[in-house]
Amino acid sequence: MGENARWYVIHTYSGHENKVASNIEKAVISRGFEDLIKEVRVPTETVTEIKNSKKITLEKKIFPSYVLLKMEITEKTWDLVRNTNGCTGFLGGPAEAFPLTEEEMQRFGISEKKKIEVFYSIGDNVSILYGPLESNVGIVESIDTDKNCVKVIVSMFGRETPVELKLDQVEKIS
Repeated sequence: MGENARWYVIHTYSGHENKVASNIEKAVISRGFEDLIKEVRVPTETVTEIKNSKKITLEKKIFPSYVLLKMEITEKTWDLVRNTNGCTGFLGGPAEAFPLTEEEMQRFGISEKKKIEVFYSIGDNVSILYGPLESNVGIVESIDTDKNCVKVIVSMFGRETPVELKLDQVEKIS
């Protein structure tokens, strides 16, 4: 069970996205549907705004009134989602839901990305392969595989300068 899970979109009342997501998560656990409904997500982004001369960081919904579900559609899961307070239904027809395409998943920021294998570690000397700093040498300070980036300390103009690069932009020096 669960190997046929795909991403679906449900429509909610405006402002009820988090409540709907929370209610679905609770119902999944109480009914033992963890193998059928794998993930519930409200797509958000962090936005920094300036109000009254102060920086404020906010979480804003990317797609208001929508919640994403990675699930296998069965009669039980269909009923669970459709009968959740605040949910108005699946995107698709009245009797069927349409799963997201790979392109749509990327737009929602949920592409099933593969992790890049990293052949260097913190403290290693690396050479920058391409970009404005091509051929420079630096020392790896941090690696973030989720964001696909590496922070390298490069000596520029007589100063040690941290530079954020893509994981595939550097190569360990043997």
